[in-house]
Amino acid sequence: QAPVDNLIMARSVSQGVAAVILGGGAGTRLYPLTKQRAKPAVPIGGAYRLIDIPMSNCINSGISKIYILTQFNSTSLNRHLARTYNFQGSIGSSGFVEVLAATQTPGAGGKEWFQGTADAVRQYVWLFEDVKNKSVEDVVILSGDHLYRMDYMQFVQAHRNADADITVSALPMDDSRATDFGLMKIDDSGRIIDFAEKPTGDELKAMQVDTTVLGLTAEEAKAMPYIASMGIYVFKKTALVELLKDKMPDSNDFGGEIIPTAAESGYKVQCYLFNDYWEDIGTIKSFFEANLALAQQPPRFEFYDAENPIYTSPRFLPPAKITQCKMSQSIVSHGVDMSDCIVENSIIGLRSRIGKGADIRDTMVIGADYYESEEDRAQLLASGGVPVGIGEGSTIRNCIVDKNARIGKNCVLVNKEGIEEANMEDQGFYIRSGIVTVLRNAVIADGTVL
Repeated sequence: QAPVDNLIMARSVSQGVAAVILGGGAGTRLYPLTKQRAKPAVPIGGAYRLIDIPMSNCINSGISKIYILTQFNSTSLNRHLARTYNFQGSIGSSGFVEVLAATQTPGAGGKEWFQGTADAVRQYVWLFEDVKNKSVEDVVILSGDHLYRMDYMQFVQAHRNADADITVSALPMDDSRATDFGLMKIDDSGRIIDFAEKPTGDELKAMQVDTTVLGLTAEEAKAMPYIASMGIYVFKKTALVELLKDKMPDSNDFGGEIIPTAAESGYKVQCYLFNDYWEDIGTIKSFFEANLALAQQPPRFEFYDAENPIYTSPRFLPPAKITQCKMSQSIVSHGVDMSDCIVENSIIGLRSRIGKGADIRDTMVIGADYYESEEDRAQLLASGGVPVGIGEGSTIRNCIVDKNARIGKNCVLVNKEGIEEANMEDQGFYIRSGIVTVLRNAVIADGTVL
């Protein structure tokens, strides 16, 4: 009886919470993966999309009122959400997943799109005053491009226990990484009293805090004397509406404007420590490294967790077919067909076809949206075309191969000249941070060398 009572209690508590997932801007740091898709729709881990992380965290936390704000290329995101997260009937009439697309609104410069994270929420803040959300007391603001597993209700409960207006989720941080983040300073009660954006030198030293206040051991606190904002917040609904509509109608960003100013103005802004794996995967380099790290043993983050699974679209694909391959430290997804090839430290995504003699290392193959029949493949090859997948005898290193790419036979894609940045879209490639991306639907002819 107790677990059932606990579940009912948790459900009733979470009824008072809504989540807003920010779909992000144009995703320029993840280009060309965002050329034809919104950032939250970018595939990750062989079978998932970025949006599945915050969505699954919400579901596992019992939060069933979810808004997703999108602005760019949202077609594939909308399709994925509709297929995967249909709450009506399964969670009850109060649960929903709604995509809120950017709309032009009258602004100082005429009609304007979303101007930043806070402005995006401001344009839809009337929803929280709507009768449908009258029971909502707190609003969790989430980002669509982070990799982590978190119980948001623990976060909300800490916010409520402190009677805070705003609570900011933060990571403990050591000297080496602290300069890459927005840092915060707290008092003995965990209340935030100062902010600094990517400080260095003496400014960095001035941001050191006693992290034992937030629950770290003395040893951990000594090694990690800074706290960095994760860009995840809980607002009292009343404070959110008041700040966005009345107090700061011209401020467009949560982390840089709304929250520091709110703290200075007397709002109670608390810090909540999240001492676990978290990665911002908003750039090609961090995205690529986080994906390959999934295949390492033991992985720092694992999609499989029986109690807190990461959900995604049900695709009803057959198991992977692997014939006489040499594989190590790799993840192979559903519907893959590969034979007589070498795969090391790589992710092989849905429906991928890998030809004989291919050598793939340190690579993320995103996969394909469809299968080509053997007849179609034979016809293509006979006419000098290139089937979807990676052709026989091709060597690929340090690459991201986007969906439905066609790589011919005996290609060598290793960035042999060590190019750091290059726009080669006319040839089907884009290089960022030394990582070669083979564009979606690109056709790479037999024997191509890069």
